[in-house]
Amino acid sequence: MTADISLLIVDDHPVVRDGLRGMFENAPGFRVLGEASNGVEALERSAVLDPDVILMDLRMPGGGGVDAIRELTRRGARAKVLVLTTYDTDSDTLPAIEAGATGYLLKDAPRDELFTAVRAAAEGRTVLSPAVATRLVSAVRTPGNEPLSAREREVLTLVAKGTSNREIARELFISEATVKTHLTHLYAKLGVNDRAAAVATAYRRGILG
Repeated sequence: MTADISLLIVDDHPVVRDGLRGMFENAPGFRVLGEASNGVEALERSAVLDPDVILMDLRMPGGGGVDAIRELTRRGARAKVLVLTTYDTDSDTLPAIEAGATGYLLKDAPRDELFTAVRAAAEGRTVLSPAVATRLVSAVRTPGNEPLSAREREVLTLVAKGTSNREIARELFISEATVKTHLTHLYAKLGVNDRAAAVATAYRRGILG
């Protein structure tokens, strides 16, 4: 008889954690060891509980999922990380996979699909929701294929000079909110999630320099 797959549930919403706990505790073959509300807590709980699989949300106050996945990978943690989130944008998906996530599912996945994904993750097999798989394949085939707009290039050039959002807004005669929107769009196009990575990627691809 095979042992139950042990789980750690990481999500900042108590209702989501309760729902997932109830779902897995009522299904044969699974055992929920504990919960965490952010990435920092996830690292602490994982070190103590040593789960087979960690169900990891990405965007959480107090410590995001990608940083936690990266640190778990660095530590050589035994647990497999299955991202379970509402976000499937490139700026979320690619960093999570690159950080070491075994799989990536969206929260609207059917119950049986989630159970199958956890079993596969526990065996070390990669699991991707169809939407995420399509994005990853296209990103690999056509890296940086979507060009930046002229305005996005202007914003990125100023970011590379260390200019703050407020200063960029003043220089380009736009609002700070618009600057943030441009940053969000160019992050997605470059497949990154912060200013430093955007600049580094842009230099590497010849967009800057």
